[in-house]
Amino acid sequence: MLVQEKTGLIVIDVQGKLARMVHNSEKLTANLEKLIRGCQLLSIPIIWAEQNPKGLGATIPELEKLFQDQKPIEKFSFNALDNETFKQAIIDSGRKQWLICGIEAHICVYQTAIGLLAYNFEVEVVANCISSRSEESIVIALQKLQHKGASVTNVEMCLYELVKDSRREIFKEILTLIK
Repeated sequence: MLVQEKTGLIVIDVQGKLARMVHNSEKLTANLEKLIRGCQLLSIPIIWAEQNPKGLGATIPELEKLFQDQKPIEKFSFNALDNETFKQAIIDSGRKQWLICGIEAHICVYQTAIGLLAYNFEVEVVANCISSRSEESIVIALQKLQHKGASVTNVEMCLYELVKDSRREIFKEILTLIK
């Protein structure tokens, strides 16, 4: 089970034209907004990465506005943990469980999740918050990630798992967000 005090969120490369071209892009964006806002409400640290932003463009405005004063970590390697700044942010967070979301599922999300597993972190891929240009690539990425030891969740499941109890004050805010 996810534990609020042990969990962090990684947002991978939801940038430029590619973010508009991936499978179910509008639904992906809506789900990502819910996930990010939910994690912010729960004070879950968020690490946000952009792949070659000069080439691919910036994070889409719908998500960028949610990060307020936070800046993305620029990367060029597909596995974000190959970037020293990113890896240090993971270590400095002190979190052992990581939710991961973004694009593309079969490239940067997959390789970053594998990188986290190699460092013995628990990885939960938020299935309705990842995408690729083809649906087939998403399916293959999820199958391979599960085979390698990652778990799969969705926005509602992981947020409720983090809240744990409907008597918590934060529950009503999370419920409103999910609906």
